[in-house]
Amino acid sequence: MHGYRLAFVTPTDAPRWQRWLVFSPVARLVFFTLLLVVASMLSWLVPAGPAESAAARGLREFGFRAVAPLLAYLALVKLIERRPLRELAWRRLAPDGALGLAAGALLFSAVVGALWLLGSYHVVGTNPDAHWVLAAMTVGLGAGIGEEIICRGVLYRIIEEGLGSWIALLVSALFFGAAHLSNPGATLWAGLAIAIEAGILLALIYLVTRSLWVCMGLHAAWNFMQGTVFGIPVSGTTADGWLVSTRSGPDWLSGGVFGAEASVVALTLCTLASAVLLVAAVRRGLIVPPCWLRRETRPGRDALPVPTTTVDP
Repeated sequence: MHGYRLAFVTPTDAPRWQRWLVFSPVARLVFFTLLLVVASMLSWLVPAGPAESAAARGLREFGFRAVAPLLAYLALVKLIERRPLRELAWRRLAPDGALGLAAGALLFSAVVGALWLLGSYHVVGTNPDAHWVLAAMTVGLGAGIGEEIICRGVLYRIIEEGLGSWIALLVSALFFGAAHLSNPGATLWAGLAIAIEAGILLALIYLVTRSLWVCMGLHAAWNFMQGTVFGIPVSGTTADGWLVSTRSGPDWLSGGVFGAEASVVALTLCTLASAVLLVAAVRRGLIVPPCWLRRETRPGRDALPVPTTTVDP
């Protein structure tokens, strides 16, 4: 028995041209990309003052990083897919968001704890004046919301509908890792580590929970704990943390200038978490097969075949 759920199923009465030019995975990916470009351009039309505060800069960047992808996603779901937004349902914001925040904080704290035990992480001082508001709005919530919408809400979900969970996991993880290769200090190893430890983990979280709130919460908390709490560079970007820290040892252990995300410690702990989620997904029958090997299911319902004479609203 399978228990997977698909957010979107092409209406059975849609004409052939709509199936290819509107509802196909490729068409929806193109639509989202265009919507994102337009929304991102609009987010930068707000004029900046001559003495813009850190909070104001954070708001502007938050608009670009998070609000623009969110608006593009809402347009995709409501205007093209025309379905309920179950993966971002408001009633799930508090419980799922809190779960993600707690998981992200605990997971990265475990990474730092292991680095400390191995003699790699060292606290050399404190910085109570750290710009935590700016970091929370940009590297935290901004990246957490925007990147999860793009990589999990759009890329993973839409590929999964056509090619199944395994291909979606691979493609979305590789895309996520490659997107970080332009960051300061990035190497091929750092990109691969990001793809495995974060790309696969976050996609599996979405696969198991079908909630973007959990993914966003974990992503935001991971980044905030890494940069603002522990003072470690976040994917190569300079950290302004409450703790002033250094890391010693070989780059494969410390992560080097890229940060702890390029450490074998983070890779190992996140891979273990991914393994647990994967076992749960397989046992619960949540792995979605390719479209040519399955019977279509109603969006949001478990294992219910769609009658050929009816269409979900």
